[in-house]
Amino acid sequence: MTSHLDKAAAFRALHAPGSVLVLPNAWDVATARLAEDAGAAAVATTSAGVAWSLGAPDGDHLGRELAADLVVRIVAAVAVPVSADIEGGYAAAPEGVAETVRAIVDAGACGINLEDAGGDGLRPTIEQADRIAAAREAATTAGVPLFINARTDTYLRAVGDPAARLGATLDRAEAYLAAGADGIFVPGVADPDTIAALAAGIDAPLNIMAGPGSPAVSELTKLGVTRVSLGASIALSAYAHARRGIREVLATGTYESLGSDGLDYGELNGLLAKLQA
Repeated sequence: MTSHLDKAAAFRALHAPGSVLVLPNAWDVATARLAEDAGAAAVATTSAGVAWSLGAPDGDHLGRELAADLVVRIVAAVAVPVSADIEGGYAAAPEGVAETVRAIVDAGACGINLEDAGGDGLRPTIEQADRIAAAREAATTAGVPLFINARTDTYLRAVGDPAARLGATLDRAEAYLAAGADGIFVPGVADPDTIAALAAGIDAPLNIMAGPGSPAVSELTKLGVTRVSLGASIALSAYAHARRGIREVLATGTYESLGSDGLDYGELNGLLAKLQA
């Protein structure tokens, strides 16, 4: 599995009904290598973690050039397929989204996440469908069967009447799939009954963002989920550990928070040294 097309086909096959693809999201080459070394079948980026590591806030502030450059680095560092979280496509208009997708495909990605949040709310469904269609056309023209994971933030942003939220989410999912999406990503949901209803109502692989308080992967699989990702959770945990160490040494002159749970220097250095071989 060496060519871009081989990896894209393999990534698509990982979304088979009845199976579950677990993606502990990475934000740089080191975390991508750690994910691959731990047995991840693919590497997916977290847009928040990527943005923070490159000095930008999350929310379409990073820009396609820096995002694509990181994808190039990660693709070169791992043998498994790579899916890139491109936030809202770093553009409002479909043409701009298409330009971003071309850059990300050229960087070697096999999949993308494309979200419908914009500004203080969600984009109108038809507007987001046009953006997804532009992404699909760009990938098709490039000759790569890119897996487009269409994200809707109806639950994450608690949009509208709670009683109508499931129906609104299913309506968006249907429109996004008709526009060319391959899967639907619904972050912000932890209730098993809601997850089961989403899985039953969406005729495509369902991606749930999990974390503390979410059902275990085994339960999510039984509920019909095909893809489980962690979003920015690992990055936030890593930065929290960094802050504890920084604050401790500055406040007390001690180092106890940097104890036995830290990575071994030689192990991490060895994972990256292999890239120079």
